[in-house]
Amino acid sequence: MLRIVLALTAFALPAAAAAQPISPAEQARIDAAVSQSLAAYQVPSASIAIVRDGRVVLAKAYGKASERLPVARADLPYQIASVSKQFTAAALLLLEDEGKLDLDDPVSRYLPGISGGERIRVRQLLSHTSGLQDYWPQDYSFAAMARPIAPAGIVDRWGRKPLDFAPGTQWQYSNTGYVVAGLIAEKVSGEPLLSFLQRRIFRPLGMRSVLDQDKALGARFPQGYGRAALGPVRPVTPASSGWLYAAGELSMTAEDLAKWDIARINRALLPADDWAEQERTVKLSDGTDSGYGLGVFVRDRDGRRVVSHTGEAVGFLSINNVWPDDKAAVVVLTNSWSGGAFTDIARKVGDIVLPAKATAATADQAAVTARARALFDQLRRGELDRGQLTDDLAFYFTPQVRQDFRQSLAGLGEPTGFTAEGQPALRGGFVTRRFKVTYPGRNLSISAFTETGANPRFEQFLVTPE
Repeated sequence: MLRIVLALTAFALPAAAAAQPISPAEQARIDAAVSQSLAAYQVPSASIAIVRDGRVVLAKAYGKASERLPVARADLPYQIASVSKQFTAAALLLLEDEGKLDLDDPVSRYLPGISGGERIRVRQLLSHTSGLQDYWPQDYSFAAMARPIAPAGIVDRWGRKPLDFAPGTQWQYSNTGYVVAGLIAEKVSGEPLLSFLQRRIFRPLGMRSVLDQDKALGARFPQGYGRAALGPVRPVTPASSGWLYAAGELSMTAEDLAKWDIARINRALLPADDWAEQERTVKLSDGTDSGYGLGVFVRDRDGRRVVSHTGEAVGFLSINNVWPDDKAAVVVLTNSWSGGAFTDIARKVGDIVLPAKATAATADQAAVTARARALFDQLRRGELDRGQLTDDLAFYFTPQVRQDFRQSLAGLGEPTGFTAEGQPALRGGFVTRRFKVTYPGRNLSISAFTETGANPRFEQFLVTPE
């Protein structure tokens, strides 16, 4: 959800320092993490790419690509769906650089007949703040998707409906806005969007695998899969042609997507201020930060700035995480649209590639986690240091409650893991936290509240099956 320049007669990425390779120990952890996630979520395959120090240090595929391709390969293009949005945004930003449009122009200047087109700015199409109703909010194929459609058909059906809100007042994901943006790009450039992207972005970056996902079907390509509830994993029927267009039409290898990530990291292919504009999150009319730029989410996680996007096509889920300041990226492409393997793999691989950053917040979390583990160990042994408890929690731990904790936990043996889950949050004047306790064959969840400030006491400490 980007701005690109260019005068590209001779283009080359800036030289980067030698990247730290993936060590054998890291490779073993990555292989185990991917394999475990695919098995846990029953996803047939994943293709991943890792960027470190601005270089691709691993591109590898796991599992089964299709019934005809029993072994996935890293050179197979997977459908990246909405990860494509940043490329549509890039096309419009490039066209702005060429003076062919202005992102602050009204949409009606280029496409008449769009609902609210005289009030919607082109920029708002790219930031999901236009108010245009999303034509595909469902996580399944609806009936009309069995028939081919042209972008104009999507606009005629959804782009002329009443706006869901006044432009700029809310953030709401809208594939429709990106279809309109794609049509504007084609109108002012005078060529098909994919042709424009090939000429100005993909070929200069050496991204040779990119093609329209409607053509990435058949015996030579990964098959999309899915599950109904907890039923068997089955191949799914792809949507008919035209349904994703500028909102998510691209298919490519994980390594080729990583080449784009490297351009972002190095501020190559387009000027630094263009990259900055794409990554500048848009504020709503009331001043609220949307957390979204032009085709990308931008957030701070664990003390690091991450530029990211996910994608969903029929039978495919993907995620692309880039840490520009750390010169790192993780791409995960999967061929099932059931389950969270794609995000689970991305998180685990990210933890391996970028070890936890030492900050005051993480140090505090580590300290509270250690204290929570100590309290848990006390309870399973039938002990209790009441100095760690508020008066309310001390009241909760009656002799009967303490006996139930000890009798139910002691027989489980020694935990194999005790980790914090998610981020702390405030509620009722306390800091709420969750912890995961791991045993062979089962896990427990702990809901803990602590006081604010230094040396906080526990206000809540409840243990339940995960």
